[in-house]
Amino acid sequence: MNVKAKKGLLHVLFWIALLVLWQLASLIYGPEILPGPIYTAKGGYELLSDGTLLQYIGISAYRVLLGWTLGSLIAVPVGIVIGKVGVIRIFAEPFLNFIRFIPPIAFITLFLVWFGIGETSKVMLIMYATFFIVILNTLTGVMSVEEDKIRSARSMGASEWQIVIHVVIPATVPFIFTGIRLAMGTSFMAIIGAEMIASNEGVGYLIWNSRLFFRTDWIFVGLICLGLMGFITDRVVAMLGRKALSRYGVVSTTSLKR
Repeated sequence: MNVKAKKGLLHVLFWIALLVLWQLASLIYGPEILPGPIYTAKGGYELLSDGTLLQYIGISAYRVLLGWTLGSLIAVPVGIVIGKVGVIRIFAEPFLNFIRFIPPIAFITLFLVWFGIGETSKVMLIMYATFFIVILNTLTGVMSVEEDKIRSARSMGASEWQIVIHVVIPATVPFIFTGIRLAMGTSFMAIIGAEMIASNEGVGYLIWNSRLFFRTDWIFVGLICLGLMGFITDRVVAMLGRKALSRYGVVSTTSLKR
């Protein structure tokens, strides 16, 4: 058996052992407190049958992808400007280091007041969750560019704009990509909090609303869906980054081999 086959077998055995332990814990505590995999699967099938689950997954995914994309597109150029312009950086860095410690969920009430209870407040919340992570990683990348590279470009007659395009941005791409991937996880946390408090649709709403019916199996279905959504999205982003940005030194963790 080759190494790849052994690795696959170990993964299968791990998940089987995890399911067995989960089922045993369910038998000890009772399905009302800790629903086992069979009970959870039945709850998932129930939600799939009436179309609720797929609808809520689609709504949450749309909100996350929209806010995450918009936040990333805005944060990257802002981070580059802050990193390159010293005067702006002097004022921006203290503000960024202050506000990044305020979690997105703390702004839910304010965003509802400012943007209403519709989609705008939820998308803006995800943009906030994405913006500061991406901007800080971008800023770190710009500040990490070796001065020798910039001096070499200047000695060959490159303008400041050409230095940014051909030296700074290529060197910063791995940092930007890392920030974008990290922001995806924060975006999921933000949308779940928003959907629990101010929504009647989405996976967060499903998890929160299930408590009213004491349907812990639905709660577990929602948690599993969140994990799968995040896992699949991260793998897709990693694959695209590996294919499109490999020349900039971007290497996905999924492509690393021991």
